[in-house]
Amino acid sequence: MQVLNYHEREVPAAASVVGALVDTLASDNDRLWPKGWPAMRFDRPLGVGAVGGHGPIPYTVEEYRPGQMVKFRFLGPRGFDGHHWFEVLPKGEHCTILRHTIRMRAHGPALLSWPIAIRPLQDALLEDALALAQASAGATPIVQPWSLWVKVLRWLMSRGRAPRQSTPNPAVDWTACKLRLQVPSAFGSGRPSP
Repeated sequence: MQVLNYHEREVPAAASVVGALVDTLASDNDRLWPKGWPAMRFDRPLGVGAVGGHGPIPYTVEEYRPGQMVKFRFLGPRGFDGHHWFEVLPKGEHCTILRHTIRMRAHGPALLSWPIAIRPLQDALLEDALALAQASAGATPIVQPWSLWVKVLRWLMSRGRAPRQSTPNPAVDWTACKLRLQVPSAFGSGRPSP
């Protein structure tokens, strides 16, 4: 089964700011990976060849362009053949799209584990990560509530000890990417203000 799964979010910040968030992945100062989920860890700092993963999902860093993209190749679980990656896509001077993509071929046991457990958990984790990215950039985060199934899976996997979903607090409440004040030409350039 071919799998293409992506999540993205507009972040009202320059690409350099959002790229810096991606560069903190798996570090002591990780500002992208949400708390309350199995931590992303590697055997060395984020870079090509680093081996690690999160929870039961092992992978290695296959490509890394600081501030722009990090691409991982799945090493497991059995039946996961492919990649997942974060990419930073500038949408304007003060707006950036942060996207996570999974592209893989699921076979064998993954034909069941992906749709029943891993995909719902991965979707919830990524939505939490994107909300954290918005908050880390100073925006009010868009939080997608966990489904009942995700709550059940987390409870089962943690033997009842999984923390509840939390909402990250923004450092500063910025104007959304799509909203820009138009300044009349008599008062300025007529271009949208930051």
